Amino acid sequence: MIRVVIAEDQSLVLGALAALLDLEEDIEVVATASDGTEALKRIREVQPDVVLTDIEMPEMTGLELLGAVKDQNLSCRVIIVTTFGRSGYLRRALEGGASGYLLKDAPADELAEAVRRVNQGLRAVSPELAAQAWSEPDPLTDRERQVLRLAGDGLSTAGIAEQLHLSEGTVRNYLSEAIGKLGAANRTEAARLARKEGWL
Repeated sequence: MIRVVIAEDQSLVLGALAALLDLEEDIEVVATASDGTEALKRIREVQPDVVLTDIEMPEMTGLELLGAVKDQNLSCRVIIVTTFGRSGYLRRALEGGASGYLLKDAPADELAEAVRRVNQGLRAVSPELAAQAWSEPDPLTDRERQVLRLAGDGLSTAGIAEQLHLSEGTVRNYLSEAIGKLGAANRTEAARLARKEGWL
């Protein structure tokens, strides 16, 4: 029996994914979570074989959850299930150690098959997305991404500096670098462009 944990903040989608997988004789959904922090707790508790996680979730994103699973040497494999078919997200997911990347509108049988493939140590990524993933590299550093994400959330330079324990001058430098790399007019446009490409 393949034991699965699902992390998804939209309850309708969470219920649908769980119901679909519970129809499979060889797959059991052992826990669900509505945010990344809760998901990490459940993963530690039930030690699943496979984790399905959305990217955009409260408290901890799916990519941050993937990083935590890797950093804490948890033995499960992770599949990102998302509405975002953006190359930036896919690239970061694969580089972060994800075993699979599926879109939410994929056929139901594809989901179960992906869980089986990943459980066997194989990859499950839709071919058209895989080809797209390497077409345009992410120009941002991790720190530029952090600063830009907070700027996009509406934080001031001082607010970002306080949250990341940096000086305001350092924050301004990171923002300036990110704006320049993206060819944006200002921090708001830079955050919007980066989010659109899946780099935030």
